[in-house]
Amino acid sequence: MLGMKRNVVLALAVAAAVAAPGAFATTGYFSHGYSMKEKGMAGTGVAFAQDALAAATNPAGMVMVGNRMDAGVALFSPLREYSTAGAPSGGLGTFPIAPYMGGTVESDNELFLIPNFGRNWMLDANSSVGLSIYANGGMNTKWKAEDTGPGAPGVFSSGPGGFGLGDGTAGVDLAQMFFSGTYARKMSSTSSWGASVIFAYQKFKAYGLETFGGFSSDPSNLSNNGYDDSTGFGLKVGVQGEVSPGISLGASYQSEIAMGELDKYKGLFAEQGDFDIPATANVGLAWKTSPASVLTFEIQKIWYSKVNSVGNPMMPNLVPGSLGTSGGPGFGWKDIDIFRLGYQWESSPGMTWRVGYIDNDQPIASSEVLFNILAPAVQEQHITFGLTKQMDKNSEFTFAAMYSPEEKVSGPNPLEAPGAQTIELKMKQYELGVAWGWKF
Repeated sequence: MLGMKRNVVLALAVAAAVAAPGAFATTGYFSHGYSMKEKGMAGTGVAFAQDALAAATNPAGMVMVGNRMDAGVALFSPLREYSTAGAPSGGLGTFPIAPYMGGTVESDNELFLIPNFGRNWMLDANSSVGLSIYANGGMNTKWKAEDTGPGAPGVFSSGPGGFGLGDGTAGVDLAQMFFSGTYARKMSSTSSWGASVIFAYQKFKAYGLETFGGFSSDPSNLSNNGYDDSTGFGLKVGVQGEVSPGISLGASYQSEIAMGELDKYKGLFAEQGDFDIPATANVGLAWKTSPASVLTFEIQKIWYSKVNSVGNPMMPNLVPGSLGTSGGPGFGWKDIDIFRLGYQWESSPGMTWRVGYIDNDQPIASSEVLFNILAPAVQEQHITFGLTKQMDKNSEFTFAAMYSPEEKVSGPNPLEAPGAQTIELKMKQYELGVAWGWKF
């Protein structure tokens, strides 16, 4: 009976993960952490594995966590808005952004449930295999036409005298799921290596972008085509080990994941609908500061600029017929470095507390604010908190919380007369999550 219950939990967790929408927009569009334990201490885990989602950060950690299963869900709330300042010039071919005479618009879609799941099986005392399921996302916005001001036909519209008509409500939705199958092996009692084969699935839709039809190489596959999806495979490798008594070092690297093309949006994304997942690397330390406490520090790099649909700048690439071409415009995101600091303290047997802080580069330059109305992932700082309560010998409850204070980026509308209109992107975030872990 117990085995049947475990199988039911496994099936439900996997089904929930596959069905979940992606809504993260923290460190770019990558999550600030994947398991609830990692989330509580700033996403650190490359040198300090604690559960069966360790492979999302470093596959080497899986052999250190034993036979266990973890399932969790987070309630994520990104509060996004954009504002304009300055009157449109009204010149032929110019492209003012609504509200035309200045004002602020808030995005709908403010609450998202994001599940995760992990299961690890020890093959013997020195090796393990595991499955970890987790999500990325961040381009989930909805700008209602009626919120853009009196008489405004939509966000992306040139209005009278321009080259396009009102497109109504505008937005995008991107969801990415990762299924990571991992093999890990100990090199000693305190060191290990691991490798994961990652199957990635993504779905995407865009709407309200018809005004950009003149800029598209394929206007029929630019906007309002519903969801399209694609898949791809990648590899993640990692090592971790004690380099000095009480001090462990960890490092991991994930390859760029070449995804299939999103054919319904090959007139939007560079390279005829290509939207690959950028490569990432992590390196970090875990210092056991006392028998009951651990201090972690980690650096991560994400190579957003290497994916053309994400990294290509808008200008001067945006010319008639350029959207969807290999050198066409993207979101202009820069590569970012992420610095994570976490602390964990066991206050008593069975009760553990966590705190953390994240500081990362700004991926969006002031020159790229126009397209990034669709994906205003401007966050640079995150404060985290968490706890784990041992419920009985073989199960535990974990809670995690995150707050990312308001961040903003502003810059000129490049399709208006110089100095005529400024666009400002703004966001803050909250997240609460819970997880249950079982040891076998």
